[in-house]
Amino acid sequence: MIYISSDHRGFELKEYLIKNLASKGIAMVNLGPEVLVPDDDYTDYALLVAKKIQENSQDKGILICNNGAGVSIMANRFKGVRASLSWNPQHAASTRNDDDTNILALPANFISADEALKIVERWLQTPFENIERRVRRLKKLDSL
Repeated sequence: MIYISSDHRGFELKEYLIKNLASKGIAMVNLGPEVLVPDDDYTDYALLVAKKIQENSQDKGILICNNGAGVSIMANRFKGVRASLSWNPQHAASTRNDDDTNILALPANFISADEALKIVERWLQTPFENIERRVRRLKKLDSL
């Protein structure tokens, strides 16, 4: 399952991604907001996605805010969540390959909608390189 959410700064990009990914057969669960709420807080929406990923770390999440930092900071407070802010497809692929990220944070005010779509597609297509050194590092993270 892929969960997606944003605050007001990422609302437009979230709606764009849902529409364009659905047209490619990639379904997402929109955890809100359903309508633009100009004074909402990113923490409330990041919490919803992080809890879903914490319940099942095999699921994926996408969070969007102004610069992507706030939502990734919030999400990473949950055990089992590995959120990473990415701004280009190569970086996003690296976070999946090397670190098995399960939440992608996007900076709505610093990338175009088309760039965001490419980033998400690449992130979703990239598997974790399940080799000993990477697994060892994730175990160290999980032990904290």
